[in-house]
Amino acid sequence: MRRRVVVTGLGAITPVGNDVATTWQNLLAGVSGGAPITKFDASTFKVRFACEVKGFDVGLYMDRKEAKRADLFTQYAMGASVQAMQDAGLSEGGFVAEECGVIIGSGIGGLATMEDQHSVLMTSGNKRISPFFIPMYIADIAAGVVSMRFGAKGPNYATMSACSTSAHAIGEAFRTIVYGDADVMIAGGAEAAVLPMAIGGFGNMTALSERNDEPSTASRPFDATRDGFVLGEGAGVVVLEELEHARRRGARIYGEVLGYGATGDAYHLTGQPDAHEGLQRAMRRALRDGGLQPADVDYVNAHGTSTPLNDPNEIKAIKAVFGEHAAALSVSSTKSATGHMLGAAGGVEFIACALALRDQVVPPTINYRTPDPECDLDVTPNTPKTRALRVAISNSSGFGGHNVSLALRGWHE
Repeated sequence: MRRRVVVTGLGAITPVGNDVATTWQNLLAGVSGGAPITKFDASTFKVRFACEVKGFDVGLYMDRKEAKRADLFTQYAMGASVQAMQDAGLSEGGFVAEECGVIIGSGIGGLATMEDQHSVLMTSGNKRISPFFIPMYIADIAAGVVSMRFGAKGPNYATMSACSTSAHAIGEAFRTIVYGDADVMIAGGAEAAVLPMAIGGFGNMTALSERNDEPSTASRPFDATRDGFVLGEGAGVVVLEELEHARRRGARIYGEVLGYGATGDAYHLTGQPDAHEGLQRAMRRALRDGGLQPADVDYVNAHGTSTPLNDPNEIKAIKAVFGEHAAALSVSSTKSATGHMLGAAGGVEFIACALALRDQVVPPTINYRTPDPECDLDVTPNTPKTRALRVAISNSSGFGGHNVSLALRGWHE
């Protein structure tokens, strides 16, 4: 019999809140994380705003010595992981070490460390490079550090698939439990790339919005005036658990993971084929994996980047998969509030799906002003929608043609 997997813990560090409750409250309230960049002097850059994490206190999660040896993305990952394990009631144990694993990824990894140590190399020479440079920079280190924190000796690795990173991590953690290789998995992603190299690189490839005078409304998925994504940062981590393991300890359950679909476009470095055929296949695989019909789904948390190419392609993909039922779906992009958190995006958006199912409310797509006839589904403009929700789908896509779709059902015994 296939083992069932449920969600028992949530943790988030985002541009609209440094915990899950605040993030969810602000997503529903339509709060935007967009603002002028404060982390470096961006005055000479084409793009001078982002969705930064604000007021993060690493001391809540790591001692100062440990934090100094961790890039900011790892600090965010630790913060979200501690929150998720506390939420699950597992932060002090309650699991067999060998049956608890960690899959936490990052789309870019320790870019701040790379920038800093490259500067050291150029100004002071190779002998001044920190001995902690490599373990601070590599993208898998967050998973390793989190496993050490909780004594998790099960499967431990990182996913790295650009903006699909944390969705892949959650999907692979789900399968790890289904296959019997663990009973508990800590899974998600983290990113801390609001830095000169990232803003310059994404800006020069014209991927970012250039609305420097309107930073709080620049992320506007599905809107006809969208002009690019807004770079975000943070972490989203969940605790997944085998159902009977969760029941034996009386865990609170947010929802049941039903299906996982992962595909490749094999098409373009950064673009997508028309109607995003690869994402279509990911959604169909998630539905098939979960034994679902299109009509079973009520909400799609879209990848919804606010780019001219992605948004109509994703709407076409949803229509192709859901057919006539697409008109009955609620669709929204929480990137309108958080910006695009890259490797952390899928984790935070999966959390939004879990909370939408719990509270029976769809978080809105904010900053929506001008309808686009190519994006003509119900994109939940500007205000949340209360409605019956049974199953939610979370979509992610990444540069390189990586697509993930996760299917989650609200929990009812």
